Parts: sequence; structure tokens; C-alpha cells
Amino acid sequence: MERSIMMTKDGSHTMFMNGMDEPYHSRHGALQESLHVFIKEGLQRTEMTNLRILELGFGTGLNALLTLKESISKNLNIYYHAVEKYPLKETEYTLLNYEMVIDSCPKGVLIRMHSSPWGNPVNITDHFTLYKENSDFRSMKLPSHFNLIYFDAFSPEKQPELWANDIFGTIHKVSDPGAILVTYSSKGAVRRTLTTCGFDVHKVAGPPGKREMIRAVKR
Repeated sequence: MERSIMMTKDGSHTMFMNGMDEPYHSRHGALQESLHVFIKEGLQRTEMTNLRILELGFGTGLNALLTLKESISKNLNIYYHAVEKYPLKETEYTLLNYEMVIDSCPKGVLIRMHSSPWGNPVNITDHFTLYKENSDFRSMKLPSHFNLIYFDAFSPEKQPELWANDIFGTIHKVSDPGAILVTYSSKGAVRRTLTTCGFDVHKVAGPPGKREMIRAVKR
């Protein structure tokens, strides 16, 4: 998997998947996209202080880092289960500039997240536990009782198999009633698949550069 560091318009880094011609985040701004899609429309929409979060696409670790920062400011207890098939290498994640562009970002946390072992829960802080699973979404065996899902796979055009009924059906099965799923996509096919799998689907305002996104709630 050939990747390269890419600067986005808000000054934050992302990775670019060269063979797929696809960035990990919006070119309009990696940081502002993650803050809008996953924190504002996801984490901040919950009313729980003890959360089990499932992330599909750990990628650069930006979503996890922002979630940990939110857990500190809001006094949340979070168990964060991240699935990633193609983890970044040390030579890649050590170049990311998130600690420089995120206000009051805990120092050293991103590298600790990336360098923590796969397949074992790690207490990054007293209130944030990270469990990373190096796996293919299509063959993953997950625990249950997730309250919030960050669906951050590559686009439906690039990896349509990851936006299929079996994936969203698995997510529905392992989520608690009322669980929230957020994703940057707003495509009709994705909305219909989520509805078929048992989610109430809502189109909400998207991040800069994108008019709409999806927030879905498990029925």
C-alpha cells in the first residue's frame, strides 16, 4: 500500500492512498472534517458519559485523538474499539502534525495510540481505553454493546464492498438500541442500505466542502 503525506486546506495532514487515488480525509480540511462528522454530529449527540465506540477505519488516528481530547474536557469514560486493515507505519504516523494544529492536544498521545499493541486493550488515560484490531471489516468478529459508530471507510466508489448490507448488518447486531452511526457519506444507496439494516437515517449538514452527511440511529 503506497501512501504519502498530504496537507489539507485547514493546515492539517492526511494520508493519500496513491494506488487508490483517494485521501484519508477531505482535501478541504482533515481536522475540520473529523471535528464536524465524528465529534459534533456523533460524540456530542450522545447523552452518555460511559461510551463504547466502534471505529471502522482507524487510519491516521485523528478521530481517536479528538475523541480522547473530548473525553478529558467532558469527563467521559470511553472504550474505543478501532478496526484497521492497513495500519500506518512508524515512518508515516510520526510525521502527522495533529499535535501542532489541535488546541490543547495532549502531547505524545497520537504516537502512543499508533504504537500500542494490536489485539490488547491499552489504557491511554484513566478514562480512555483503546483496543485496536488489525482486521478486514468483512471478516471481523466484534463484541457487542456499542453506543457510537464512526464509519470512516474509503468512499463507496473506491470500496463498495465495505458499504454493503453484511457490514451494516453486523454493525446493527453489535450495537445497542439507540446507538448512533455517523459517516461523511450522504449517498442514497448508503442511506437505503442502512435503513434496510434497521437504522433510522437522517441527512444532516456536512463539513466544509460537503453539503450533507449521514447520522443514523439504531431502531
